[in-house]
Amino acid sequence: MLLPPVNWLPQAPLERLHLDWLTPAGIEVAILRLDQIDPLISGNKWFKLVEHLKAADRVGAQGIISLGGAHSNHLHALAAAGKRLGFKTVGLLRGHPQQTPTVADLQAFGMQLHWLGFGGYRARHEAGFWEPWLAQYPDFHAVAEGGGGLPGALGCAALKAQVNAQLAGLGWSDYHGWWLACGTGTTLAGLVLAEAGERPVYGALAVPEDHGVAPQVEAIIREAGLAADYRLIDASRGGFAKVDPVLLEFIDSTERSSGVPLEPLYTGKALLALKEQIKAGRFEPGTRLIFVHTGGLQGRRGFLSYS
Repeated sequence: MLLPPVNWLPQAPLERLHLDWLTPAGIEVAILRLDQIDPLISGNKWFKLVEHLKAADRVGAQGIISLGGAHSNHLHALAAAGKRLGFKTVGLLRGHPQQTPTVADLQAFGMQLHWLGFGGYRARHEAGFWEPWLAQYPDFHAVAEGGGGLPGALGCAALKAQVNAQLAGLGWSDYHGWWLACGTGTTLAGLVLAEAGERPVYGALAVPEDHGVAPQVEAIIREAGLAADYRLIDASRGGFAKVDPVLLEFIDSTERSSGVPLEPLYTGKALLALKEQIKAGRFEPGTRLIFVHTGGLQGRRGFLSYS
């Protein structure tokens, strides 16, 4: 496998977020703009992939096989990385064949696609799931959905250093916690490991609680054997990929007032959940939070409101 340059650690700018609902509450928020690190390998996806790619290289793998849906940011970044950096990719997709902008990109990037149906995709956590696929692709390295697991979390732990390096530029000497969207919990787990109990990490669940984010986070933390301080908040608004007029209006008004692009599956839901929690008095005046923009903007092409 042609390993991507391990010293490529894209730097995300840290910016103050100016919104009219923050000032009256006395809350300050800085946004880590992972959406700006690369046109295709965007958001938190590279950070979740890099340790998996190193592991694949150590065993001499010729490519990566992983899972996702028809709008998957993870598969999109993986396929783009494979095309750019010269390794093969295979995607196992949820549901039945459909043509979305994301799927068209996966095909253009050279990813080999297999549609599992919905029942077949639900089996991804069962013992033995990978056996037939690795028999079919014996020289490939399997990566969990969303780049999950301890390797993905360890890659995301590097985000803390990026924030620390930019605090002075904001006029901040410190911050009091993190806020970010959660799909698998991998990025949250990485920040929990990086903080080692020093500051809390708040995860706004973009998926319902029965999708198993909490057990996945707990498994990563147990494997790492470190202290943890995190809280999960339901921000799914009725289910994964569920949108409603309140959410879409919030995204529209926030983009107009801040200039920060959002999407309705993750970042939009997470920021709206933060607004609701601040309104409910969850945070004391003077609190400083880091909001992680996890990218995923390519996925919003699947929503007519954003086409």
